Amino acid sequence: MNLSKILLLVGIAPLAFSQPMAIASEGSLVFEPKSGAGQGKHIVLIAGDEEYRSEEALPMLAKILSQSHGFKCTVLFSAAEDGTITPNDGTSLTNPEAIDKADLIITSLRFRNWPEESLSRFEKAMESGKPIIGLRTSTHAFNKNRLSNFGKKVLGENWVSHWGKHKSEATRGIIEPGAEGSPLLHGVSDVFGTTDVYEAYPPADATILLRGQVLAGMTPDSKPAEYEKPRTTDKQPQGVNSPMMPVAWTRLNSTESGHTNRVFCTTMGAANELENESLRRLVVNGVYWGLQLDVPSKADVTFVDEYKPGFYGFNGYRKGMKVSDLGLGKSMPGEPNPAPTPKP
Repeated sequence: MNLSKILLLVGIAPLAFSQPMAIASEGSLVFEPKSGAGQGKHIVLIAGDEEYRSEEALPMLAKILSQSHGFKCTVLFSAAEDGTITPNDGTSLTNPEAIDKADLIITSLRFRNWPEESLSRFEKAMESGKPIIGLRTSTHAFNKNRLSNFGKKVLGENWVSHWGKHKSEATRGIIEPGAEGSPLLHGVSDVFGTTDVYEAYPPADATILLRGQVLAGMTPDSKPAEYEKPRTTDKQPQGVNSPMMPVAWTRLNSTESGHTNRVFCTTMGAANELENESLRRLVVNGVYWGLQLDVPSKADVTFVDEYKPGFYGFNGYRKGMKVSDLGLGKSMPGEPNPAPTPKP
């Protein structure tokens, strides 16, 4: 072997052995899987919202899905060319070509207006029948483009209204009678989130899993709220908990090209409320269900790395945070957006 080949091997070998299990480009993260039921399946998680800190939540979920369940995970962001995350830029999507290789897509989006390339790739994936999981504002994921009706058409609902009072009335998840045996609810109990219940009317072909009890406060022990308000649909008043609005459901969406998306949607899913173990497990169960894999009896949703998410709110993102700051073995830099001071 000549000297040049020896030097080449010496230079390459350290790099090969030190390759991390999460590869961060300037604009996206790729988490290579450990062993698990998800071997051979690729999940693409798309973060892009101004309010509910999807840029914090989705890398956390990707770490759990890759390291504890064996799925390859790629996380895409709204980010600048140098990798600085820019949640308020509704036109940005990094590495859209990754969508082409997804076996399942998780969205946490709000009023995005991507360039044509990104829209086309997402639309093609949707039309091909890939399973889709939509979190919180994904009911209104797109704006001012041909996918503006994605929420209603695919997930089963669009933006309607804040049914509970924003930032002062939290949500308790109540299992829908008859849904107790659903595999998506394996290991799911005591669902609680600090976001308010959305007004939502999924179509008749949806299977409701959870309804959202509007609480009169922001803690798990808060009492149910007791007041009436008019529905947006017909302006008729009803009790906010009579009946409770759906907050999690599944449906099978038939595409125009003749394929079928397995769809799981929840109007919960802010980064801070995914500290709730049961809510994380519900999303992980949704992945198994979407890919038609056996749902574990109690999926492992232990955090892989430290997770200290910010409270939701516009402009509450961590300024200057880069995609590379969210890789495996890393904790989010800086201080999280604080929760508002409770009203007396």
